[in-house]
Parts: sequence; structure tokens; C-alpha cells
Amino acid sequence: MNKFIKDLSGDRQLWVYTVLLMLFSFWIVYSASSNLANVYGKTTPLFFGVKHFIHVSIGFLIIYFTHKFNPKYFSHFSRAAMPIIVLLLIFTLTRGMTMGGANASRWIHLPGVGSVQPSTIAFVLLMMYSARFFGKNDLSKITFTESLKKFWVWVFIIVGLILPANLSTAVLIFGMVILISIIAGYPFKDLFKIFGMGILGVVLMILVLKAFPDFLSNRLNTWQSRIENYFEPANEQTGILNNKNYQKVQAKIAIAKGGLFGFRPGKSVQKNFLPQSVSDFIYAIIIEEYSLTGGLIILFVYLLLGLRMFLIAKKTPIRYYKLLVLAVGLPIIVQALSNMAVAVGIFPVTGQPLPLLSSGGTAIWMSSFAIGIILSVSRHTELKQKKDLNEFINE
Repeated sequence: MNKFIKDLSGDRQLWVYTVLLMLFSFWIVYSASSNLANVYGKTTPLFFGVKHFIHVSIGFLIIYFTHKFNPKYFSHFSRAAMPIIVLLLIFTLTRGMTMGGANASRWIHLPGVGSVQPSTIAFVLLMMYSARFFGKNDLSKITFTESLKKFWVWVFIIVGLILPANLSTAVLIFGMVILISIIAGYPFKDLFKIFGMGILGVVLMILVLKAFPDFLSNRLNTWQSRIENYFEPANEQTGILNNKNYQKVQAKIAIAKGGLFGFRPGKSVQKNFLPQSVSDFIYAIIIEEYSLTGGLIILFVYLLLGLRMFLIAKKTPIRYYKLLVLAVGLPIIVQALSNMAVAVGIFPVTGQPLPLLSSGGTAIWMSSFAIGIILSVSRHTELKQKKDLNEFINE
């Protein structure tokens, strides 16, 4: 065991924060899965707890093996993977699964693996490709037309394929790519053009959905209702009786019950009523069981996770590695903050998971892959520093 722990290289604090979140996720997912057990029937929370344990264990192995790779290989991998993920998204859009009577077109079923969400995979791959483009091209010399052909066309294709079925993820992906482009120093005058093209694309998508209402079932109505419900007060009686703001109301009740002292670990009541209690609204269950203090501790751990990512990016002297760490790391923190903001009623319902804590195989594995990439850069930086030090001593 000691040998295995010593073999874990890279930033030690990042390892600690990641493992702490993973370990805590076992108990909170097991505790919050009563609702799923009731929905599916003929099963128990233990089933979902074991399932989550398997997902997280695989995630840890993904981190371990990924962090052993030289980070330079991720550049080649992201370029090769772009056409493949586009084909997978097209297949998913046309063959997506049905959820709640509506064609969500988010999942595909793989034998022996289960349901997989390609948009989550595409998110990480596109961020890796963004780091590659901005890190390996001289932005002062490349023209807007060249960047459009080499990079932005991939962004628009992937976001466009995800947008009809998963608006929040599409917006988040586009926003994170824009953020990385700003950090990389992409010209603002060209960014305004990209924004204009993006808005035009959204308008065209809405027109298509209005013209063909049977296409992707009722996704446009779902977007509209979520926005309308967000601005409607979360009244407990109207929310429960009229099925409006139901999730927001139940999350509000869970947080109120948590208060300053919590309802005790494993004793949540709202997990039996709150839909997606193990994923989208798991933060509300955390506060109900562990109090507002427990919720703040989780928030603090994510902020520390983000701090370590910034420090790792700062330490590496290679521009591509800096951008790679930020490109795959910042979405984890933004997703976490977004999930928490939804749970406490600041944001409308988005469907974003709480990274490394929420149940779900694809989300856990891709977050683990991103953490592994960051640790790979950290490991490479440490090895280079040791090598330079040894060369200095031997001179």
C-alpha cells in the first residue's frame, strides 16, 4: 500500500482533495438514492451505492493511469478524437434515449458499460483541443479565417450537435471555450464575430425547433418552462400542487431543514421527494444532512481544488501545458459552482452534475480524466525541475 501511495506523483494536495471528494461521494450517494430505489422498484439504495462505488473506483484508475502519461500526447489525442466525437454526437442525436416521454437525445447504450453521455466526453475533448490550438499557434500571426477553419468550425459543430438536446451543456461548453480563448490572448475583435455567429446559430436552432415541433420532442418547451419557472417564486403550495418549481421547492425545503446543525448523516427526508437527489440536487441533500457548514466545507474544497489547478498552471513553463490545465480544470470548478447555485435557487435548473460527487458514470470518468491530465502536467513539471537540479549539481 505504501509503495502504491508513493507511486502517486504530481501535486499531492490535488490528490488529497480529489480523493476526499470521491470518498465522501460513496456515503452521500448511498444515502440519497432512496428516491431512485422507489422509482425503479425491486431494488435498494445499496444497489446504487455499489454501482457508484464501481464508477468511482474506475474513475480513480483513470486518474492513476492518465497521470502517468507525458502530457504532450494529449495534444495528438485531442486532434485525432475530434472527428470521432462528432460522429458519436450525430449518432446520439438521431438515436438518443427517451427520458420522461421526451426525446432527450443525450445518451447511448453500450453493452457492458450502460448508458453513456457523449456530450460529457465531447466537453473534455473540445477543451483539450482548445488548449492545443491556442497553445501551439501564434495568435498574432494567424488570421480570423484561418482560426475559423482550424478551430472554431469544430466548436460550432460540437456545440450545435449538443444544443438541441442539452442547452445548458452547450452554453457551458461555448462559454468555457470563450474563456480559454480570452486567457490565451485571442483578439477581442474576432471574439465579437464569434459571438455574433453563435447568437445567429441559436436563433436558427430555435426557428428550426418551432418549425418542426416533433423534432427532438418538446425540448424548446422545456427550455422555456425552466426559464419561466425560475422567475416564478418558489411557493411551497403552488409548487407541489401544480408541479411548478417542484424541484426548486423540494431543494428549498431540504436546505431549510439542514439549517445550522443538519438533519444528521443518512437521515435526509427530502431525498424521498427530490428528483435527481443523487445528481443535479445532491448539494441540497448534503446541506440537509450536514448543515450549511457542511455545504460550505464542500464549496471550500472545490475552491481549494481550483487553487491547486491555478498553481500547477503557473509552475509549468510551457504555454500549451498552462492552457491545458486551465482548459480541463476550470470546467470542473464552474460545473460545481453551477450545481450549487441551482440547488440554492440562484440559477435555473441546468442539469449539471456536482463533479466527483454526483452519481453518473460518464461524468465521473471524464472528471477523473481531466484530473489525471492536470496531475500529468504537474508530474512532468516536477520531473523536469528535478532533472534541471541534478544537471546543475553535476556541473
